[in-house]
Amino acid sequence: MILGSDVLLAVGRRPNTDDLGLDRAGVALDPRGYIMVDESLQTNITGIWALGDCNGRGAFTHTSYNDYEIVAANLLDGDKRHVCDRVLGYALFIDPPLGRVGMTEAQVRARGLPYLSSTRPMTRVGRAVEKDEILGFMKVLADPSTKQILGASILGTNGDEAIHGILDAINAKTPYDQLRWAVPIHPTVSELIPTLLLGLQPASAA
Repeated sequence: MILGSDVLLAVGRRPNTDDLGLDRAGVALDPRGYIMVDESLQTNITGIWALGDCNGRGAFTHTSYNDYEIVAANLLDGDKRHVCDRVLGYALFIDPPLGRVGMTEAQVRARGLPYLSSTRPMTRVGRAVEKDEILGFMKVLADPSTKQILGASILGTNGDEAIHGILDAINAKTPYDQLRWAVPIHPTVSELIPTLLLGLQPASAA
């Protein structure tokens, strides 16, 4: 038996592409109805791009806006930006909130990558204790050879905000050992991140 106060039901989504006349233009769709695009967000038809939820490459407001940034930079500024360069982060605004970035542990394992892992409960976060919101945990995964952070999750109070520090570190390709001795502001949720990184161990021992 599982006791709870609420149920979150996620049934997925379907792109609203049926009535766009894409078949007349020859634009290819995948079996689920998403417009197929390459890494520059161009469809199979030269001169037609697909941005936002309809291309299945993010389905968030922030990724949709980044789609625009990629296409605009490539067309107007002569850049060569690609979707594969995007570090995907997202949040679930539940109680407590969840902030996520990068790969999940299942994705890392599926790729057969060696990795380090560290987990700390929110009971270790002074801010969470002060607010009496101690449910949840922090978790981070890292590559032992490159020292790059592969992914992280913060399920707990302010996790949707605190995750941005790790998102920025991944984007900047900052090795995790450079963050271990940072001096974060007290009392914040982010102040546990250096401690979390200090706890990185081979996954089998974590």
